[in-house]
Amino acid sequence: MAGVTFSIVARDGDGFGVAVASKFLAAGAYVPAAEAGVGALASQAFSNLAYRPAGLAYLRQGRSAAETVALLTSGDDDRDTRQLGAVGRAGAGSSFTGANCLPWAGGRSGEGYAVQGNILAGEEVVVAMERAWLAGAGADAGGGGANRFAWRLLAVLEAADQAGGDRRGRQSAAILVASPGAGYGGSDLAVDLRVDDHPRPLEELRRLLALHDFYFGQPDPACLVPMEGGLLDEVALLLAKVGFPPAGAGQPFVRRALAEWASIENLEMRYAGGPLLDPVVLSFLREKAAS
Repeated sequence: MAGVTFSIVARDGDGFGVAVASKFLAAGAYVPAAEAGVGALASQAFSNLAYRPAGLAYLRQGRSAAETVALLTSGDDDRDTRQLGAVGRAGAGSSFTGANCLPWAGGRSGEGYAVQGNILAGEEVVVAMERAWLAGAGADAGGGGANRFAWRLLAVLEAADQAGGDRRGRQSAAILVASPGAGYGGSDLAVDLRVDDHPRPLEELRRLLALHDFYFGQPDPACLVPMEGGLLDEVALLLAKVGFPPAGAGQPFVRRALAEWASIENLEMRYAGGPLLDPVVLSFLREKAAS
């Protein structure tokens, strides 16, 4: 990948993530790799796609990020054109920049993260990325768990862009997060969002991540409300207005109708039939009934 690319690989407990932006079509298809409980890599500049499965295999063996980077690059005759970031289960991340990567090119790393970029406005871009990561910028923008991690990764990309970013423009961006059981249906694929071709890819990625929060975010247990009394009656009425009238009176019928409606609206991660209701689902139901 000869195009502009800046990325972060990072660890959050047993979760691992990669965020990347580039003046290159569909950077998310070529740069990131992550596996829950194992690690993450970003292969860029003149990207070696084989680094990703091989690197994850090394990390799965328990090798450190630095060992993994050394093993991958030492056997690569074109390593001077490569750029690579890696993070493993423990310790510092590692960043490698080949001598022939187009300037400015370089990276920084520390405990649980590595940031890197090429054809950047200057070193200040990776400095801004590191500063944003260490400050936890963006972590409170979205939902909890893996999405909180994803928002933090996005904030790092935005900090890079604000610091001058790439020198040739913008085209694509992506976020990949793998975290145990945090994805759809209990999978480890917590977030996998790509903007392949867009004049403002980070803005579009932010929009998509907000939608991801809405559809796949985990309800906050402290905010759930019991469906009983007046609220139960209201939900039954709202469901009738949107074409899902309960088949009878009482909570079991309302819950069944609500679960069916939620599934149609792709909200099954937020409501699966229980007696407690996520305010996000209630608000959306009210909006639908009023439209």
